Amino acid sequence: MNAIFDYIYRIGFHEGLKFLFELLLIGIVVYVVLSFLEGTRGERLFRGVISIIVVGTAILFLVVKQFDLPRVAYLYKGFMIAISIVAIAAFQPEIRRALIRIGQARFLSGSSPQQLSRSVEEIINAVTQMATVRMGAIIVIEQQVALGEFIDTGVKLDSKVNAELLKTIFYPGTALHDMAVIIRGDRIVAARVQLPLAESGSLMGRQLGSRHRAAIGVTSSSDATVIIVSEETGIVSLAINGSLTRNVSEAQLRRQLTTAVAETSPLVDVDVDVDKRKEKPKSKSTRTDA
Repeated sequence: MNAIFDYIYRIGFHEGLKFLFELLLIGIVVYVVLSFLEGTRGERLFRGVISIIVVGTAILFLVVKQFDLPRVAYLYKGFMIAISIVAIAAFQPEIRRALIRIGQARFLSGSSPQQLSRSVEEIINAVTQMATVRMGAIIVIEQQVALGEFIDTGVKLDSKVNAELLKTIFYPGTALHDMAVIIRGDRIVAARVQLPLAESGSLMGRQLGSRHRAAIGVTSSSDATVIIVSEETGIVSLAINGSLTRNVSEAQLRRQLTTAVAETSPLVDVDVDVDKRKEKPKSKSTRTDA
């Protein structure tokens, strides 16, 4: 530490401020990268690489410069190049994830707030009913990162989000019940979609079924929101940013879907719209509640 302080003292006040600013900038970059990698396998790898770089640089600065060891400095530079190449290969999934988010970012959709609010209620209605009868399901809500590569693996559709249609798709024995459904805005765009399964190392020792692993897998590489209904227990789960939340209540699901699918529609507006739809059948004596 004394060598570092002596170095700052010798380079002068302005150069010292520049040196501190560079350290601050490096710290911010490291923090942003760690935040992006949080909860993934890449986080541990990144911490290891940073530790090697910091320790190696400290040794180079405090030892090599003091004892004039140019050959060690040369070998260290070669070692750092090798570390960089290994890091690129090791962080391939995380680099791909970042590039996808940068290159495929787009606006949600051209759907109106009313259409998106209706879609939220249709999804909640379908999920609630499927959970009651323990009908397994996995519903992916596309957001800013396009999921075209996964849509191409399934059967393409173009239908408004409808609770009855979702229940029909996931009904056991139907042609499309296996794998996932993808929703974009207020449209069901694909069914029987194959999703990437999460790596076993990212599950933190939990024993999860294929639907839950697929939900973690797709949300680890995109900003999608995924709803899972367990076929064994009927429990509703929610996957976001590679993290899984179990036993999600209807209120929690509505709040999250309103944020994910209908950002332009406040949660209060959704509830009011639902109440209005519930009141309409009561004004007609010829119709009864379903």
